[in-house]
Order: sequence, then C-alpha cells, then structure tokens
Amino acid sequence: MTLLLAKRIALGVLIGGGLGFAYQRLIGCRTGTCPLTATPLRAILYGAVVGTVWALGSRSGS
Repeated sequence: MTLLLAKRIALGVLIGGGLGFAYQRLIGCRTGTCPLTATPLRAILYGAVVGTVWALGSRSGS
C-alpha cells in the first residue's frame, strides 16, 4: 500500500466519521429506533465506512 493511498483512506475514515457524528447530533434519530443513527457510535462507524468507500472509489490522484 502506498503512502498516498494510506493517507486517502485515513482521510476518508476521519471525514466520514466526523460527518456521521455530526449527522447523528444534528439530524439523528429522536426516538432511538433508527438502526443507523440511534447511537453516536453506529453513526460514526457508518460514516467511516462510507468515507472509506468514497476514498477508495475516487481515482483522481492515483
């Protein structure tokens, strides 16, 4: 794995996790029954996975 790829994955995880947390806090689930945003940890993990997929999917720069 190249250093550039590792940086892109780390950035995707951080940005995705941060956006997942922000989504849970700002919009989130008011009743606690939403499967993805019921807890901050789930929202962060889901955001991190989506951020990783986005970072791996974009081909610019590699």
